[in-house]
Amino acid sequence: MIKYLKTDDSKCVGCMTCASVCSRLYFKQDNPARSAIQVLDRGNNEFHLIACDQECRKCVAECPVQAIRVTAAGVVMIDKKLCVGCLACVAVCPIGAMRYYPGDSTTFKCVACGACAKECPKQALEIVKKEEGAAS
Repeated sequence: MIKYLKTDDSKCVGCMTCASVCSRLYFKQDNPARSAIQVLDRGNNEFHLIACDQECRKCVAECPVQAIRVTAAGVVMIDKKLCVGCLACVAVCPIGAMRYYPGDSTTFKCVACGACAKECPKQALEIVKKEEGAAS
């Protein structure tokens, strides 16, 4: 089973509520650069949402200190106590969902907590569960 944040770019209006909620929850500051979900402005009122799909797991395999693991719920998590900040996971992430903020000692990513989905005014985000290998 994999629990992940499903995104729907067609519903996103770029309000940044998701990024605000995420950064306030995990970093106690309203700073989109410290959000595990990213909202990219494509222009022409089109936006692209980026969050970990919890499925590729390249970061898990790449971590030299085994600080990244998969929980029983199928969520990829970083153990901040084990992370050495080498950024190998950031480099290997194919969609740019593994994040690093300058000055921090560890990386961060979406953990499918659902706080952003609950606050999204356009329902562009939702927490879903699927069987491993099933289509999204």
